[in-house]
Amino acid sequence: MIRNEITSFQDIPNVGKAIEKYFILIGLEEPVELINKDPYLMYNELCDITQQKLDPCVIDIFISAVNYMKGGPPEKWWKFTQQRKAKLSGE
Repeated sequence: MIRNEITSFQDIPNVGKAIEKYFILIGLEEPVELINKDPYLMYNELCDITQQKLDPCVIDIFISAVNYMKGGPPEKWWKFTQQRKAKLSGE
């Protein structure tokens, strides 16, 4: 079930004002756009735009938001930390 009925980024679990601002900074206008996004590429783009290396936990939040918008269950962002660490370490 794709969640195309969600119209506000902050209606996505784990997304508050700061993460919403990040989504807007990288050019997203609607939550449904997250469905086709790669959380790791989103993070890299955000770091390029802000010209700083942001906390990698931002990736976890991006993964949780993309997963949720694709129909996954609402889960705490830290559930995705191990997945991120495994991917970034090349496992």
